Amino acid sequence: MSTVPETPRSKTSFNPSTPTTSRITGSHVQSSPHYTTTRRHSLYGVEDRIIIDPGSLIWKVGFSGEGRPREVFYAGGKAAKGLWGLTRATDGAERQEEDKLLDIRLEQSLRAVFHDSLLTDPKARKVIIVENPLLPLHIKEALARILFGNLQVPSVSFASSHLLSLLAVGRITGLVLDCGNLESVALPIFAARPLFSQLRTTPLAGQRFLSHLRSLLLLFGTYVAPTSPGIANLPQASRSMRVPQEILTNEVLEEIKTRCCFVGESLAPNASEPVDNGPTPDDSVVSSDMDVPPTSDPAQSESEFSFAGRESGVSSQHDSSEYSVISTPRMGGKPQDRPPGSENRLQVLADMYMRHSTATDLQLRVEPPVSMASSSILGYGTIIIPGWIRERTAEVLFEGGDVDEGSLAEIILDALLKVPVDLRKTLASSILIVGGTSMLPGFIPRLHVELLRAISPPPPPPSRQPTKHDKAPPPHYDRYATLRPLIPYLSILNNPSPPAPLSDRAKNNGGKAPAFSPATMAWVGGSLAGALKTGGTEVSREKWDEADPEMEDTDTSISETPARSRQTQQQTRALQIPPPRNILPDWTRLPLPVGAPSVGLSSTSVKSVSPTALIPTSRARVGA
Repeated sequence: MSTVPETPRSKTSFNPSTPTTSRITGSHVQSSPHYTTTRRHSLYGVEDRIIIDPGSLIWKVGFSGEGRPREVFYAGGKAAKGLWGLTRATDGAERQEEDKLLDIRLEQSLRAVFHDSLLTDPKARKVIIVENPLLPLHIKEALARILFGNLQVPSVSFASSHLLSLLAVGRITGLVLDCGNLESVALPIFAARPLFSQLRTTPLAGQRFLSHLRSLLLLFGTYVAPTSPGIANLPQASRSMRVPQEILTNEVLEEIKTRCCFVGESLAPNASEPVDNGPTPDDSVVSSDMDVPPTSDPAQSESEFSFAGRESGVSSQHDSSEYSVISTPRMGGKPQDRPPGSENRLQVLADMYMRHSTATDLQLRVEPPVSMASSSILGYGTIIIPGWIRERTAEVLFEGGDVDEGSLAEIILDALLKVPVDLRKTLASSILIVGGTSMLPGFIPRLHVELLRAISPPPPPPSRQPTKHDKAPPPHYDRYATLRPLIPYLSILNNPSPPAPLSDRAKNNGGKAPAFSPATMAWVGGSLAGALKTGGTEVSREKWDEADPEMEDTDTSISETPARSRQTQQQTRALQIPPPRNILPDWTRLPLPVGAPSVGLSSTSVKSVSPTALIPTSRARVGA
């Protein structure tokens, strides 16, 4: 029996249909085509706030409710120059000129935020400024003046960067260390209240790192000039020279820092002790009488590196030629074979770091300097970065001992010393590290090791004979003796590789923070605060206009003669000094808490203290 062949069919039929997303009935929420979210996005609504994290070097901007900023850019352009520094001009005319240039740069950066980065109308957006606790008042005034006067935003809120960073990891209590570009600031926070009176700071931060890196490259780096056309092309060994100073711009140094550098492990205490293995044929081995540990005098070693780097940078411009070889005693020989005077501390430190370093040398292509550029040179030059420089440049951040420039571990421990005793255990177990400099690989684990080393008992002092036989010698000064019981509880929330915990508190906190980038953690906290319709003290445009001092002087100018008032207006326009407004929130203007009276102080004397005496007269650095 014959059958008619049929076309084979699949077991299941396929009915194409457009996928639908379940939404709330009656809502007008639209999802962005670029982000997988069902909430109203900033591209279609105006409810989301603008979050701006203005640093002295890098700005991070975006919309509230998002997990990362829309754009991260250098505020000073591709040259990677900071907008402001730690010092200001003392002369009135120079300071006025600096303020004018700062206003111009801030206005350019803020206009680029709204018109280039976010493509939004500033008149319909509320702004949250993520501010550092030590942000200068004149910069805060300039930001508010440009946002209200030029861009006409409806309101501006100022929120502490340390508090927002802690909010991003789901905590309201902790000790936050912000290691940025200009300075590193440690601030304790308890129950979402920053303890500004216990703030500690140090200038050991990203700028000091770059300065130290420049000095080391000028001393021990190698520059290979580009090749020239023709048969007379010289080999690489003949084109090697010291690194010219004009090559090491801020842009090149930032690239070396972000792409090449990392933080090495702490050297063992006996790493510098020589091992007697008899005579060795290697001439590069330094004798034991020159082996000095790097931590014996850290302040001196850093200053010697920096000072010698400046000298070498100046001399290299005059001594180096287009194709020349400058011999330097970098790898040395035996001490008796070296020229007199070459046995200095810098070479000893370099030799020791080279022996204990396993990092490889890297090569970075750079444009040749202008003084060496010519039509006969083709291509790019090359900087050879030694491996030990990549690994040990960050040692400058962990070298303390100075009163005004304590190490990062020292300012954390100093902040713990200042807080009340009953808060120390809670804050020591909830340390959070944020900031761009802390993005260096190995930074956070090394900081934990340095905390344990700084809090450990100091070595016993050398024995000495007492001056009087009947009087015992004075006890040795132990700075952090009262913090030593906190060793089992020390833990860093965002430590990528926490050590073995010594207590349940350290086990529950160490490394438990969300995996946000330390550089953007403050911005993420601001995004969360903006989505929750919070974000610090809010200053509206109407309140800003009402506090205009020029409006208050209108009545007084009417009573004056026309010639006198015209002369006053001309002088004001010539100076172009914006009048200050005291409506912006600032913790230095608030009275510090009096606290409980001491034992020997009566209650009547406490009441007699004037509250105005507790208001600081100037914005002085608390922990510098």
